Amino acid sequence: MSLSRRGLLAGTGTVAASAAVAGAAPSPAPAASSCAHHLPKPVRTGFDRLAADGYRALEGRKVGVVTNPTGVTADVRHIVDVMHADPRVNLVAVFGPEHGFRGSAQAGGSEGRHDDPATGLPVYDTYGVSGEKLAAVFTESGVDTVVFDIQDVGARFYTYIWTLYDCMEAAAIAGKRFVVLDRPNPVTGRAASGPVLDKAFATFVGREPIAQAHGMTVGELAGLFDAEFLGGRVRVETVRMTGWRRDGFHDSTGLPWVPPSPNMPTPDTALVYAGTCMFEGTNLSEGRGTTRPFELLGAEGIDARWAAAVNALELPGVRFREAYFTPTFSKFQGKTVGGVQLHVHDRESYDPVRTGVALLVTVKKAWNGFAWRPDHWIDKLTGSAAVRTLIDAGAGTDEVVGAWQGGLTAFRATRARYLLYR
Repeated sequence: MSLSRRGLLAGTGTVAASAAVAGAAPSPAPAASSCAHHLPKPVRTGFDRLAADGYRALEGRKVGVVTNPTGVTADVRHIVDVMHADPRVNLVAVFGPEHGFRGSAQAGGSEGRHDDPATGLPVYDTYGVSGEKLAAVFTESGVDTVVFDIQDVGARFYTYIWTLYDCMEAAAIAGKRFVVLDRPNPVTGRAASGPVLDKAFATFVGREPIAQAHGMTVGELAGLFDAEFLGGRVRVETVRMTGWRRDGFHDSTGLPWVPPSPNMPTPDTALVYAGTCMFEGTNLSEGRGTTRPFELLGAEGIDARWAAAVNALELPGVRFREAYFTPTFSKFQGKTVGGVQLHVHDRESYDPVRTGVALLVTVKKAWNGFAWRPDHWIDKLTGSAAVRTLIDAGAGTDEVVGAWQGGLTAFRATRARYLLYR
């Protein structure tokens, strides 16, 4: 008797997972403690609900999935492995973003076209491909339905949301159906903050005018992208989550954390990222090559004066520790540098973008070696030249933050029309 991997998985994991998310009666459990009713209910992702419904939304379709290592079930099985093993889904292709489908590539890299060793499925590379070229990839793959399932971290310059945008546009060009399986915003969806992109500065770290910290889920962004920027051509279908609230951080979801990229190891990283990623546009290390990327910032020659200066601002929800570290790769590889480590003690009041600006303002005054990257990458990250030019002119944190309030107010009004959750 031989065992089929596809059949074995189909007969165990997928069916069990579907029953669980469908609300099947659980096995008797030990008596709950008196505080058990205070525990948060786990979030059911878009994939959970799709599976619980027996994949009816994909019935009779040739399916391709845009995903990466974050596309997992609550028990950390990858959705591609689960769907490939289930005879109810005709999964014919996978599309990998930056870092690749299985996550083997570093920043700015991808895995290229290959066949996935685990499933035998063809994997197509979407990184750096858009428009007609990406539409041709979808056509070549033979799919008629493109499914998107990637965990975002809530920042405009995190490239997965622009992979979403590019895939939506390409699906419209190629005449493909487009389905988004929604996942939580790990840093909440309470509000948008930060500067709004000026289209003159559009790149793959910001295609369209949204706020630096957008405060939306990928499903909500998909609706906004389609209606506001893609002319309603996509008619995107979003499989919503259940159990997620806008004020919920990742640890309230009951979901596992899978690093969305190599330098996003923990939810703490995501919490600070929308602000400290701006240091990619400077000559300081943003902590790549350490165990705390984007929480550690520094350069050769920086001493305790920077931590003292930024602590003196008494920014809400965060304190700064004088820190020394040696990156194993990226800027200052193998060299000991000085700087700060962020310690967020009240994430409810913490504002990552304002904090990032305050760090830029103070380091420029505390360290005479400060410089922007020569290519003005900071302008691409912040969405215009305003942050750079204001700081160079000696503006303080409040003045820099005040400069983007008009655009942010307008974006918040637009954003409100596409929110799917309370």
